[in-house]
Amino acid sequence: MSEKSAKHSTFVIERNYKHSPARVFAAWAGQAAKASRFPKAEEFDFRVGGREFNRGGPPGGLVYTFDACYQEIVQNKRIVYSYTLDMEDKRMSVSVTTVEFDSVDGGTRLIYTEQGVFLDGLDTPEQREHGTKVMLDRLGEALDDQ
Repeated sequence: MSEKSAKHSTFVIERNYKHSPARVFAAWAGQAAKASRFPKAEEFDFRVGGREFNRGGPPGGLVYTFDACYQEIVQNKRIVYSYTLDMEDKRMSVSVTTVEFDSVDGGTRLIYTEQGVFLDGLDTPEQREHGTKVMLDRLGEALDDQ
């Protein structure tokens, strides 16, 4: 698509897990735990100011680049990061994401909020929200399998 555009959007997804906030938080904070849901990060520095970087895609397919910076981390409570997502050499989106971990009924309510700008029609908020829901469902499955 050659038309230049910027679509701004915010979406919020909530999930309840039957595991403690510490355990759900650890699934975001640990490189090995994240690798069960995402390709292994080439760089993973989980601290404020730290970077998470991953580049990859299907064999023979397009290459996608995820480049994040952790803005705030409150142990077992909240993670805030900003990230860009590129397809080959084209910027698809820029986002700020907040992941909150609230203790409820012996488990955790995870609240995922993404505020993004989606560029040039290369991705849409609806596609991103769908993909995020799938990822959060996989998180629940991975936690249950541990």
